[in-house]
Parts: sequence; structure tokens; C-alpha cells
Amino acid sequence: MKFPDSINVLLLGSGGREHAFAWSIARSKRVAKLYIAPGNAGTASCGTNVDINPNNFGSVKQFVISNNINLVVVGPEEPLVKGIYNFFAEDGEISNIPVIGPSTEGARLEGSKDFAKAFMTRHNIPTAAYRSFTKKSLDEGLAFLETLKAPYVLKADGLAAGKGVLILDSIDEAKTELANMLNGKFGAASNTVVIEEYLSGIECSVFVATDGTSFKILPVAKDYKRIGVGDTGPNTGGMGAVSPVPFADEQFMEKVTKTIVEPTIAGLKADKIIYKGFIFIGLMNVDGTPKVVEYNVRMGDPETEVVLPRIESDIIGLFEGIAYGKLDKYDLQISPNTAVTVVCVSEGYPGSYEKGFEIKGLSMSCPTTDEGSIVFHAGTTSKAGKILTSGGRVLAVTSFGKSIADAVNKSFNTIQDIEYQGKYYRSDIGKDLMKR
Repeated sequence: MKFPDSINVLLLGSGGREHAFAWSIARSKRVAKLYIAPGNAGTASCGTNVDINPNNFGSVKQFVISNNINLVVVGPEEPLVKGIYNFFAEDGEISNIPVIGPSTEGARLEGSKDFAKAFMTRHNIPTAAYRSFTKKSLDEGLAFLETLKAPYVLKADGLAAGKGVLILDSIDEAKTELANMLNGKFGAASNTVVIEEYLSGIECSVFVATDGTSFKILPVAKDYKRIGVGDTGPNTGGMGAVSPVPFADEQFMEKVTKTIVEPTIAGLKADKIIYKGFIFIGLMNVDGTPKVVEYNVRMGDPETEVVLPRIESDIIGLFEGIAYGKLDKYDLQISPNTAVTVVCVSEGYPGSYEKGFEIKGLSMSCPTTDEGSIVFHAGTTSKAGKILTSGGRVLAVTSFGKSIADAVNKSFNTIQDIEYQGKYYRSDIGKDLMKR
């Protein structure tokens, strides 16, 4: 099977990742119409925004039927964890419409840290040693912390909007936070808490597209999670990203492929888990040995903003390979150039912040890489002809260059022309990699 020559696409989501997807999809000559639900002020330049909640599967279904949609691309994790793939597959009216994303069971790789760790253990995939605890086993958890060395890693088992991972230097603080988490700090997400050993090294993000049998490894990226320069302050959803990553050379990626990617795909098949979509593998390079920090069941953000622009081949062909089990036939072509994304956030983020400030200096066309920087909207809205801030992460400014320094300077120059009250960004994105 394959897509028609000209297709209608529905993309679910509203962040920077979804603007990057919309940008990539809009470039394909195979796309007749692109709809984004609900989208943001930036995605509106690449397609048509529609006011639908991605988690309202009934509304998604009706839109798909009414607008002759041929393909549904799911950006965020929540609809996947809630079972949108199964919803489509089990409904005779829409079961023929491919959904890019895993089944409900596959989405548990992100929806449950405990499930993911057990999967890795079962299939001999290298990761940090761990144990899981509930409120009833709090005393055991406190005792387990005593067996570990600082820093201490505590992870809420379920989805916690990117805030459910704590890395603590003090044993007393770790014990207090374990009790707080098990007593509802992150709601139901922390009914179970995973405690694991701390992995020391440098992180990178490996993205894999799979049809359940074959796979393609997409460009590798590194993101920057801390709010402050020098990786200081609290974690955020991501302050920037770089691709490619200098230390992820051919030798390192061969280890990643053999010890992590291949066993992951084989493990999904062995466990009879349907998986047709993307796998984000958060890795730690521990003295040249890759170990899995976490799985996500979709593309990362802001890494998507550097990964997708480096893919030169038609993304619709990638989706077609995923949907119909023909991914091994897809010719993945990647730009050799470096891409760097610098994220502009609202003052106060990742804590409380104000919204509704006008953003000036933006172009509202769907940009091309030939025009310089690509400004992906992450938290924006349009009102009365003005673009306003509507989130903590507001914009992701992506630029190409022959080097990290070249690309990041282009992004910085573009950011200087963009104005809104409280604009903040990290001035050191990529600098750690320039030294390597």
C-alpha cells in the first residue's frame, strides 16, 4: 500500500515541535492540504489551524472524515499515551487512516518509567540500575537511597509535563522529595517513583523512525535543559539544541545501533507491541559507552527543530514507509551542515510568567532555509493581527552553518531583531561542544 499522489494531512499539537513538522510537511509536493490541531501563530503560515483538542479523539475522528484526511501525524505524547493509535485502528470508519505513533502499549515506554526500565532490563539494553517504589514501600525506598552515592535521581513513573525528574545532591533532600512525590507532588504521575543510579557523562538524543520491523536513525542532537548559562538553575522543557553532535561519531553510533537501537526494535517485536512512529532515545555517553536515560515515544522538543531541517528527503516518504511497513525502502538524505536552535522564553520561566506580550520583528511567511534563520513558534497566539506570547517557551530560532559557532551566531543575530517584553535566552548554547 501507499499514499495517493496528493494527500491531506492532519498534524496534532501546538508547540515548536509541531511548527517544525508543519514546516517540513508543507515543503512536500505530495501534500494538498495541511491542517494543524490546534497549532499556533507560526503553524498558520504553513497550513490551516483548526480548533480541536488532540485528546478529544471523537472530534479528531469527525474532522478526519469530513476533510478526507489521508494521514494523521501525532506530535505530543499525551494523545499517544491515551491511545489514539488504538482508537483509529479499532474503529472501522477510520481504521484505514494511518496514524504516525505507537499503540497504547508501545506508548508506555514514555507513559511509565517503570515499564520502560523493565523493558530495557528484559531485553539487555544498557541503562542505569534502578528500583521502583510506591507509598506502601516508602521505607524500602529510603533505605535504597542509603545504598547509592550522590547525586540521587528520582523519576515520577507517569507523565508530569517534563517536570517529574529530580536530581539531588543531598541524601536528606532526596529522602524528603521521595516522600513528597509519593504523597502526590506530581499527582497520579508519582504514585510510583523510580530511583536510579546517576550516570555521569554527556547526554545526546537519538531519534529513530520505525515501522515495527525496520528502522532509520535520524540526525543526532543534543539539547540544553537548564535555564541558566553554564547549565545552572532548574530544568526546563529545553533551551536549545545542536545537530550533529561532535562526540556521536561513527564508532559511537555503531555502539548505539548494536546495543540499543536494534535490541529496542527487536524487543518491541518480541513483546508483540505495535509501533509505527518515532522513538526518542535519551542517551548518556559514559566514557564512550552509550546508556539509555529514557525513552520518549515521539520526537523531542526543541531537538525536532534541528533534526527535521537537516532531513533533505521528502518527509511524506518517511511517513509512508512507517505507515505501510516499507521504511527500509526510504532513502533518508541528511544535510552535512550544522543546525543550532536557540530558544527564547518568557521571563520567569520555568516558574510563573506572564503571557500576552506582543512579539515584534517576526516574518509570517513559511520560511525556507535559504532565507537564513527559521523561527519556529513554540508558545504564540494571534489576536487582532498581532502575534502574542502564550507560553513559557515562546520561539525556537534555528540556523544552519558550516560549524556550531557559525550557526549559533546566526541564531543570535536573528534573535536581536525580535522583541517582546521579558525575552530571555541562553547565550552559551553549543559552546561546550565547540571545545571538543
